[in-house]
Amino acid sequence: MKTAQEYIDSIKKLKLNAYAMGKKIDCPAEHPLIRPSLNAAAMTYELAQDPQYQDLMTAVSHLTGKRINRFTHLHQSTDDLVKKVKMQRLLGQKTGTCFQRCVGMDAINALGSTTFEIDKAMGTNYHERFNKFLLHLQENDLMCDGAMTDPKGDRGKRPSEQEDPDVFLHVVEKKADGIIVRGAKCHQTGALNSHEILVMPTMAMRQEDADYAVSFAVPTDTPGITYILGRQASDTRKMEGGSIDVGNARFGGQECLVVFDNVFVPWERVFMYKEYKFAGMLVERFAGYHRQSYGGCKVGVGDVLIGAVANLADYQGVANASHIKDKIVEMIHLNETLHACGLACSTEGKPTASGTYLIDLLMANVCKLNVTRFPYEIARIAEDIAGGLMVTLPSEHDYRNPETAHYIEKYLRGISGLATECRLRMLRLVENITIGAAAVAYRTESMHGAGPPQAMRVMIARQANLDEKKQFAKDLAGVTDLEKK
Repeated sequence: MKTAQEYIDSIKKLKLNAYAMGKKIDCPAEHPLIRPSLNAAAMTYELAQDPQYQDLMTAVSHLTGKRINRFTHLHQSTDDLVKKVKMQRLLGQKTGTCFQRCVGMDAINALGSTTFEIDKAMGTNYHERFNKFLLHLQENDLMCDGAMTDPKGDRGKRPSEQEDPDVFLHVVEKKADGIIVRGAKCHQTGALNSHEILVMPTMAMRQEDADYAVSFAVPTDTPGITYILGRQASDTRKMEGGSIDVGNARFGGQECLVVFDNVFVPWERVFMYKEYKFAGMLVERFAGYHRQSYGGCKVGVGDVLIGAVANLADYQGVANASHIKDKIVEMIHLNETLHACGLACSTEGKPTASGTYLIDLLMANVCKLNVTRFPYEIARIAEDIAGGLMVTLPSEHDYRNPETAHYIEKYLRGISGLATECRLRMLRLVENITIGAAAVAYRTESMHGAGPPQAMRVMIARQANLDEKKQFAKDLAGVTDLEKK
């Protein structure tokens, strides 16, 4: 397994065609807008080297019997599913942001079981190809970006009906040694500090959409791939120097628009080629795993936010006020409810035909539907307790300026005996998570990541077995026989 530094060094060696703020980036790993996300991903390597966290951060490969990073592991039991969620909470606590590696883990688990079932039905050899790719990830401890979301163009039309066929990634040419693909993937978390990109179809497909039912993996520096960094709220604070105004100076997230412009994919890296009937299965399983993930990572960031608010209550002399105590308890209640859902869908997991364990899809969707709501309420309470200074605080530059520093020190002090800077730093951390750069991961990603709320409602309706519930009521009410008359 790689150390954190070995991971960082390996990313620096990549020759990526990347752009940010209108300029080409020579070394994304050193760019101030991107380096915090590299640091966050590096934590997944750092903790895996720590004996204290070995049980959560590592696993034993079912392919080789060797100890590997859990992010490259296929779940072999409900214990694996539970440890995944607990690992994600730990990393959220350690970074206070998105550590970006979950999407790749969820992608390999979904694809591993789906390729097995494609082969069984169609006589293909995708699962063998996939296992070779998985072994490559495990043996080299690589970070993989799971790429599912397409731009989609006109949402009222299917992929094959679009005016521009490229708004859904698709096969444009079949060759003897591979395929050529074109299109794009949006919202790609951690794309600029990943080694591999694993592409999946974005929705269930029909026969007329067969060219869009494609899954494959390529190195992130493959010719023809272009990365365009997305903006985040207050992101240029990372370029100003200093460490207070950023809120979380060391760690951050990163998302990209990833463009595939006639990219060649060798056959050994193709895991689905026009088997459109299985696109829905792959999407459903990936989405389920990723919705489970939110019961871990978002809870860990929630722990940080709750801790920051509790510190501010201490700093501002209101920690003993009954209404402050009640609000903090409410934050904890909401946060633990999210974690409980993540654990519940894990403990109820079952093996797929390939042996890889799949979470309980109903509870995974309940977990994520709660995540579309609760972090917003937790953030609202945090802003309530933090107070208006969170958004009117003078800049760090003014705090460091001898002409104004003494005024800030004097008038923005909290309780006696506390350095003013403690209060300033804690306010900026709350700002970072609730409305700043980290709010991308904590709020908006909670709403739309792994699908928007309606996607979960559709799946809940599909998985809930409402007819069974109706029969329970009919039996108890004694109307079953009456209905037949």
